[in-house]
Amino acid sequence: MWTVIYIAPSAKIAERIQQRLTDEGFLVKVREAKVSKQYEILVPESEVHEVQEVFGTILR
Repeated sequence: MWTVIYIAPSAKIAERIQQRLTDEGFLVKVREAKVSKQYEILVPESEVHEVQEVFGTILR
């Protein structure tokens, strides 16, 4: 099951986050949110804790 870990304000930011997480070895999906022009970053539920550990450094 996929879990949303972040909602990006633009496609460019979503793609950048997806690439950084993929480079770290995580499976990542991006989908357009149903409300407004935002993009959801999703990872497998089993990887949420590991992704959260590195996600803070990605946003800096």
